[in-house]
Amino acid sequence: MHVCGFRAERLNSATGGVAGLASGRLLASLLLMVVASGPALAQYPASQPYPAAPTPPAAPAAPSVAPATSEAEVAKLLARGGELESQQRWADALAHYEEALREQPNEPRLQRRFEIARLHFGIGRRYSDQSYLAAINQLDNYAARQLYVELLKKVQSHYVVSPPWDRISSRGAASLQLAITKASVRRHNGLRATGETTAALQREIRDTLSAHRPIRTMRDALAYQDTVARLAASRIGLSPVATALEFTSAATCGLDNYSSFLTPDQLREVYSQIEGNFVGLGVELKADNGALLIVRVIPGSPAEDAEIAAGDRIIAVDGQPTAELSTDDAAAMLTGEEGSTVRVTVVPAAATRQAKAGQTVLAKPVDGQLPLSLRREVIVRRAHVDVPSLEDAGIVDTQYGVAYVRVPVFQKATSRDLDTALWDLYRKNMKSLIIDLRGNPGGLLTASVELADKFIAEGPIVSTRGRSDGEDFDYRAHRAGTWRVPLVVLIDGDSASASEIFAAAIRDSGRGSIVGVRSFGKGSVQGIFPLGQSGAGIRLTTAKFFSPHGQPISKVGVSPDIVVRRATSEAGGRVTVGYRGAGEDAALARAIEVARGQMAMR
Repeated sequence: MHVCGFRAERLNSATGGVAGLASGRLLASLLLMVVASGPALAQYPASQPYPAAPTPPAAPAAPSVAPATSEAEVAKLLARGGELESQQRWADALAHYEEALREQPNEPRLQRRFEIARLHFGIGRRYSDQSYLAAINQLDNYAARQLYVELLKKVQSHYVVSPPWDRISSRGAASLQLAITKASVRRHNGLRATGETTAALQREIRDTLSAHRPIRTMRDALAYQDTVARLAASRIGLSPVATALEFTSAATCGLDNYSSFLTPDQLREVYSQIEGNFVGLGVELKADNGALLIVRVIPGSPAEDAEIAAGDRIIAVDGQPTAELSTDDAAAMLTGEEGSTVRVTVVPAAATRQAKAGQTVLAKPVDGQLPLSLRREVIVRRAHVDVPSLEDAGIVDTQYGVAYVRVPVFQKATSRDLDTALWDLYRKNMKSLIIDLRGNPGGLLTASVELADKFIAEGPIVSTRGRSDGEDFDYRAHRAGTWRVPLVVLIDGDSASASEIFAAAIRDSGRGSIVGVRSFGKGSVQGIFPLGQSGAGIRLTTAKFFSPHGQPISKVGVSPDIVVRRATSEAGGRVTVGYRGAGEDAALARAIEVARGQMAMR
């Protein structure tokens, strides 16, 4: 099963299959998990200081299509990132650097800071994941080492390019050096070594890496991990299991921005999201200024029943401010068994617009900025949620027969459900169709191909190319069953991977018009591979995909035929709200105009 999708900053609640994800934004499930973890877990007390975290090796930069950025602009981006790092807001820092790199993918300073933020985020996330902590407690030394061996074998067999063994080893070393300074890691592993002893071990890890170089093979990488495990055990008493799991977790992330380790809980969420069902509140979340920004509310979910809406912010869970929690800890508090309840404090989107001009609503009130009158407490009962594969299908212009359907994510049921919707719209006199992919982070590659095949009579849809022949596919359209209805496709900067496959296929085939802004630019395919009996898995980049004209999508995206930027009342334009109704939706209104024009030309 190939999946396309999900941006790095939206950490997975569930994406996956058993063979591949085209990388893009990660969809959060509560759907749950979230965009990168909020305030990082506390560092070891300042009374026992540690050296600054080592800079991990950066993944190779891709060709940039963005205009040159002035030194002053880069300095401003770095300063903002540094501010977030100093506050240990790794969720926001990671999102900030990712957005900056989208425009400036060749800026090495931004890439370095992105990698450091990702290290902090990854460690905090793993050590707030009960399934990962259980693995540390339950696996023996041999089983943990075999997990790393299995991961290296998967990389050797399936990674999109020749495995960068040195970078894999360097990433594991950098992650371990940082991890042993984290209070959560030290607490769980019972570490009591002084700051001086820990700093000495960090130096030894670096020196040992130099001694083992060049690391050119899987055997070399394994030998280095074995050496570090022995050092960590003898110097500070760290279990070889914890070292092996840290190397396993960090190694995949060191390959590129979209490969990653999946804890057992994360892997289960991956399968749930592809199936389109889970137990939770039914919201998609993003970390934002210490709060949990609600990006999307699943129709018919407990959150919708509680009148929680897109653009609202959760600032406390069961009375505990989210500003004082990592995002994963806050998200974990929102999860629970079916039928249980959770109390959330919500700042409605309207309250944000009431804030003073130039100010941002934070999770924690500052100088009376967030008065009690702007908050409300809601008790939400967790329930089974079925994620609809389509939303808002209907006729939006009866005079011209303009139909509309939103595809929030490409999942197993999307193709089947669109068939049903198309016939229903046909019976309602559909003459043209708008397909809204804004905010769609991706999903199943096959679902995207199947949707494109419904509208393209012949020719290529997408091609994938990997290091092994088994990853090379050319997907082509079939004439049978093709709908000839004129098309308009809406995209935005959050349309990623599988969305970009569909949009590029429609554009290159001349089958319809693309309206909106340039899409995200995620053009790689990831495979989901379980790891042995541990219950964990990895998301591994196995191929890149190309449009019918042979153009890469990665770092480029799909450019619209008609550019329409959506205005937002939020500072920085960060809030994604609903797409319903053309009155306040300039892009949808323009799409309807284009659809009318298509009909006039027929």
